[in-house]
Amino acid sequence: MLPEATSIWSWWWSTSNKADEISRNVLTTIIPIFIMLWFIFFVKKQDRKKPPLPPGPRGLPLVGYLPFLGSNLHHSFKELASLYGPIFKLRLGAKDCIVITSPSLVKEVVRDQDVVFANRVSIVAANTLLFGSMDIAFSNYGVEWRKMRKIFATEMMSTSSLDASYHLRKKHVKKMINDTYKKAGQIINVGDLTFLTLIATVMSMVWGDTLIRGESSVIDSEYRAVVDEQLELLGVPNISDFFPLLARFDLQGVERRMKIISRRNEEILDKAINHHNIGENVQCRDFLGSLLQLTKSEDPTRSLTLAQVKAMLTDAVIGGTDTTVAMIEWAMAEILQHPEIQKKVQEELTEVVGLDNTVEEAHLPSLKYLNAVAKETLRMHPPVPLLVPHCPSEPSTIGGYSIPKGARVFLNVYTMHRDPQLWEDPLLFQPERFLIETDATKKMDYLGNDFRYLPFGSGRRMCPGVPLAERTSMLVLASLLHAFQWKLPNETVDVDLLERFGIVMKKSKPLFAVPSPRLSNLELYS
Repeated sequence: MLPEATSIWSWWWSTSNKADEISRNVLTTIIPIFIMLWFIFFVKKQDRKKPPLPPGPRGLPLVGYLPFLGSNLHHSFKELASLYGPIFKLRLGAKDCIVITSPSLVKEVVRDQDVVFANRVSIVAANTLLFGSMDIAFSNYGVEWRKMRKIFATEMMSTSSLDASYHLRKKHVKKMINDTYKKAGQIINVGDLTFLTLIATVMSMVWGDTLIRGESSVIDSEYRAVVDEQLELLGVPNISDFFPLLARFDLQGVERRMKIISRRNEEILDKAINHHNIGENVQCRDFLGSLLQLTKSEDPTRSLTLAQVKAMLTDAVIGGTDTTVAMIEWAMAEILQHPEIQKKVQEELTEVVGLDNTVEEAHLPSLKYLNAVAKETLRMHPPVPLLVPHCPSEPSTIGGYSIPKGARVFLNVYTMHRDPQLWEDPLLFQPERFLIETDATKKMDYLGNDFRYLPFGSGRRMCPGVPLAERTSMLVLASLLHAFQWKLPNETVDVDLLERFGIVMKKSKPLFAVPSPRLSNLELYS
């Protein structure tokens, strides 16, 4: 066929007839048009084979759907899921966002295509604070991330490391109990109480007792204020993140403020690092000492830069405090809202621990009901309700829908945790649902093995600090409820359970409560 066509074409151009020349010119025009139309048809036919984008609401030019979202993003996404289904798309500024609200579709993201979705979305505040996102939480997936994650798991989150640092957690919990005892009968801000305890605990685990006592207290005090402002800036919806072309103008001043707080953060870390360097011949068993040793390593699979060390330390302090504080405050709020639950928890504590003893970490596995309270709290009030967004490194397909490369993919665990198709009476606080021994409830741990229940995520990008969070939250919560009877302030009938969205979902209003001692031996409070 091809030789035949070639000979005809050659004949066409070899003729000299004037009429043929006119025809030749016409065909020379028509044939390219025909080829172009055929090409367009072929491309469209190919496009029809490509999966469609997920359904979703239409927004406005330039700004997309941003003007229609409320301040509580997880609530807005819950409403949209009821309209558009378990996966939908919306445009926020210049960014495509995909929201997933189905356990089976979540599994496709975090297990079936885990590597494709393992990258993170770049945000200005994190890049500024964490040396260009050189940490574990916000850096993209790759060799360096895997190395840092492994080091974090072995040096700080291993069972042996956590066991070795128990005396530090115990020391700060005892101080919390003593401080609370001195204020017995007075109104206490529960969130502030637990924040001060947890940040002191995590910092002592990070740089241990190697600092001079006076210097340590100064650093601790400074760092509490720094962490508070870091968390605020990381949670601010930033125009620069939705409109990259406007990032240079820093319209909200987030980058400018974060640069200031980042410098303060680095100065404090430098003080701790300098103390370690002065005493470098002394074996340092804390996390900072272990990381500094790795800056001298010549093994590329273990070596770290100083910037990576500082970013990982910042991760450890931020990740080890605010999410746990939020969980404890929500748990106490639900317990105060349901006095019968406080009674059951305290009966269990009396039986397991005794009123002539204080809570130890060895008691925690035996506190089945309190553990159920903690799980139910994380179901109804997941600390990070949309998790940290995933970002696909290549175009992919989820649930039969096309997911563009670079989109922001939110896993809406808040909505899944309250889905009546997945949970019986999902809006009721019922710890007993986690006490029923079934194959399903056995899988509902904190490791993301049941995709209906993902308070800490799942897959390779799940929260790496789960072992520490589980120990500290349970120890603090058990100690507060064992040592004290708690009640709401005078004339307060109901607890305010409204939420405030941010990088961590907190109560809209702080929780205030009044403690009274319940231990038989008052010396245990000293």
